Amino acid sequence: MRLRALLDTDALGLKLLGGEDELDRSVRGVMTTDLRDPSRYLSGGELVLTGLAWRRDADDSEPFVRLLVQAGVAALAAGEAELGSVPEDLAAACVRHHLPLFAVNESVAFATITEHVVRQVSGERAGDLAAVVDRHRRMMTSGPAGGGPDVVLDLLGSDLDLRAWVLSPTGRPVAGPKDAAPALSAELCAKLAADHLAATRTGRRAPHRVPLGGTTYSLFPVRGGARAAQAAGAARDARETVLSDWLLVVEADAGDWAEERLDLLYGVTQLIAVERDRRDAARTVRRRLAQEVLELVQTGAAPAEIAARLRVAAPVLLPGLGAAPHWQVVVARVEWEDDSAETGPVAQTLLEEILVDPLATGPEQSDRIAVAHTGDEAVALVPLPAVSSEHDGSETGILADALLESVRLPLSAGLDGDGRVTLGVSAAVHSAEGLRGALEEARHARRVAAARPGRVCAAGHQELASHVLLLPFVPDDVRRAFTARLLDPLRDYDRRHRAELIPTLEAFLDSDGSWTRCAGRLHLHVNTLRYRVGRIEQLTGRDLSRLEDKLDFFLALRMS
Repeated sequence: MRLRALLDTDALGLKLLGGEDELDRSVRGVMTTDLRDPSRYLSGGELVLTGLAWRRDADDSEPFVRLLVQAGVAALAAGEAELGSVPEDLAAACVRHHLPLFAVNESVAFATITEHVVRQVSGERAGDLAAVVDRHRRMMTSGPAGGGPDVVLDLLGSDLDLRAWVLSPTGRPVAGPKDAAPALSAELCAKLAADHLAATRTGRRAPHRVPLGGTTYSLFPVRGGARAAQAAGAARDARETVLSDWLLVVEADAGDWAEERLDLLYGVTQLIAVERDRRDAARTVRRRLAQEVLELVQTGAAPAEIAARLRVAAPVLLPGLGAAPHWQVVVARVEWEDDSAETGPVAQTLLEEILVDPLATGPEQSDRIAVAHTGDEAVALVPLPAVSSEHDGSETGILADALLESVRLPLSAGLDGDGRVTLGVSAAVHSAEGLRGALEEARHARRVAAARPGRVCAAGHQELASHVLLLPFVPDDVRRAFTARLLDPLRDYDRRHRAELIPTLEAFLDSDGSWTRCAGRLHLHVNTLRYRVGRIEQLTGRDLSRLEDKLDFFLALRMS
């Protein structure tokens, strides 16, 4: 379609701000982004929609527009909702680079423009294939009865003879054709997801082609819609969305496909993104409930107040449950080695995914999970409707090792060389009184996991039995001797030199040995932090790079 055709549709709410001489340009697709550098996701000819969250000041407009022009986009459409109007510096940059610029009225959703462009582009370029996309769109937007992404994949099979599946970033099957036999194995799904995460992390252009078991699969990232726009606006780079994007797996080699067919598949991914947005929106209430409970627990609210909030949450998470369930707490943290930005939101999305049983059938298990985030960590409140007797010795609820078993391969590929995921799992509690202890227990378990090598680590409450839960039973004289041997040299040095070695040690352990996060927390230069840690090691004869010595210091601080 031509750019000028966009102005002929009043429902799109577009106003031309510049580029009148370029309105005969062809539009080959549409992309919603608020990344400061979205070029890796652009193939040329797109109408780029942006909410302007990437813009911090006037100097940001020039490099953003220059990157779009270098990627060969057709035009830029900027929403007015964030700033009230399109900034003059952005308009001036577009004029300099001859990039047509539209303003999008705040009353018009980007999804409306996306659907219109996808429909028109498919109709003009793919002929009878446009009927497929249109049928998909109608079924995807007709509500639950439409069948969601499964219907899209069924139509891809019947109309285009393409077998396709939708996978989560951890390789969990989200949707697939009903008549596809045999289905993708769990091992194959994990390998495909791992390759997708690794390719996205290293900036390889999609579709990613993966030969496995004599078959070539083409992987298309599922982005776009409100979810991607919000995530991109909050993220500093693609690392914070790579762990949450779905992917479309097509059993075919897209390397020799015509542009029309590639355009069609990208259009299908945008339609599937509508379903992802719908599922994310459905989680809003559960996230809010979890956030309210977490705030009450952390601020020391009365157990009766927390119990009242739990009674509100139980019917939402477990409809029809007669009695209040037991609860478990899971804490997760995502860390990037060279980035101190807040990672709580991406940890929240990832934890929601990890807690879904990959073998579960029927309604999504995530409908029974409430995840909040605070700072750099995500906290999940997981109800357990049936817990076996406390006296039968059996394990109940979520087990830390099993939690990561099916996601370790893809997440390790997505984080390799750059980041880590660590989780801690509490024991089950049956009352509001126990919830605060469960939260602390899960946080302690996560710190134990963080002390281990590897990109993806978890620890459960069982692993705390040897130290945290037994500390109250350590004889006083043993406590004094243990803590004096480790901490007295540091206390003496602090008194004489006002060096703050003890606070530094506490912050270093609480930061899981991360130099960057610890230095930021203490407002120190990293070299100053390294000097202090070196002094601690010199005074105590210990090595803070060793897990055993970290745990000894941790216990000494807990007992002091």
